[in-house]
Amino acid sequence: MPKLSIADLKDFRNQRVLVRVDYNVPLDENGAITDDKRIKATVPTLDYLVKGGAKTILCSHLGRPKGKRDPKQSLRPVAQRLAEILGRPVAFVDDCIGEKVDKTISIMQPGDVILLENLRFYAEEEKNDAGFAAKLAKNADLYVNDAFGTAHRAHASTEGAAQIIKKRGGKCAAGFLMEKELKYLGGALSSPARPFVCILGGAKVSDKIAVIENLLTQADAILIGGAMAYTFLKAQGFGVGKSLVENDKLDLAKSLLEKAKGKKFLLPGDHLQATKPEAGATTRITDGPSIEDGWCGVDIGPQTITRYNKEIASAKTIVWNGPMGIFEIPEFSKGTFEVAKAVAANKNATSIIGGGDSAKAVKKAGVDKQVTFVSTGGGASLEFLEGQELPGVAALSDK
Repeated sequence: MPKLSIADLKDFRNQRVLVRVDYNVPLDENGAITDDKRIKATVPTLDYLVKGGAKTILCSHLGRPKGKRDPKQSLRPVAQRLAEILGRPVAFVDDCIGEKVDKTISIMQPGDVILLENLRFYAEEEKNDAGFAAKLAKNADLYVNDAFGTAHRAHASTEGAAQIIKKRGGKCAAGFLMEKELKYLGGALSSPARPFVCILGGAKVSDKIAVIENLLTQADAILIGGAMAYTFLKAQGFGVGKSLVENDKLDLAKSLLEKAKGKKFLLPGDHLQATKPEAGATTRITDGPSIEDGWCGVDIGPQTITRYNKEIASAKTIVWNGPMGIFEIPEFSKGTFEVAKAVAANKNATSIIGGGDSAKAVKKAGVDKQVTFVSTGGGASLEFLEGQELPGVAALSDK
């Protein structure tokens, strides 16, 4: 069932709108924001609400304060940066429930924007506590979720408050950013243009089991990289040296390989191996899929890059989640960056980059503006690719 979009909310002047945003931005040791892209990503939704005369109440988490008030994880700097970006005042309330919040909301005028303090200063947020959710929902007529990155969590601000507002007749809608995420990721899974190529990397097979199982039934080709490839290779009997391997997942890797028979499930045929997974280590390219004793795999090799890039060039839909190697170390970044460039170079494909390390990789490769869509949610995009229903999406009103 398609979910209600913020664009479907036509007359909300003077209405109090609780908006869940994802302002979990990186801060330096002085509390200054080092990357504001998550703040900027919410601007279309906020502009729409402000122009429509809503009273916009923003709520978010920042970091992991574990239910305790921590000044270093306050959203105050975010309110200041948001005001600069929007070019209008953003009032900051140093709590997210209670009297201060009630009082501030009671004097809001149409077009006003306020940001509440870090939701996770209360342990009840992550527990989806009904009483806490009721306090969050208390001052809202409508609810908007624009935080895809937290939509896989059933928390008070993503699920509980929305359900309360919905029960009393208020509409709960997806913001423009959330809608975009659902459109691209949902489209890739439900009706992809073919060939549909999925690139999966990262450290652990265990993190990607459900994704692989789901995509084996949908993708035309799956390209495997990163340390998870070594678990698959060991399961096939190849040498992996001292590479990172999940030895307790070898049987699982074998069963996935069994399920992948007859499918295009590609594993690296050569590797960049190193004496240790650190900058400055001695490196060399392997002759085949095996890694020598005493060495560890740190990236895919040149033959694998060529083979993977050929698949990418022929694709009409590309989904990428997880790097091909330890790309944070320049000497081990070639495979990840070459794949990123190949994805960006295919202008005939819809290219969707999962959040987290994949998003960092396309940015570091300098091609983040050349792909179709970069997801803002690492864990959320992963669970979506597994075919799971996300609590923060399920809680929204149906169209």
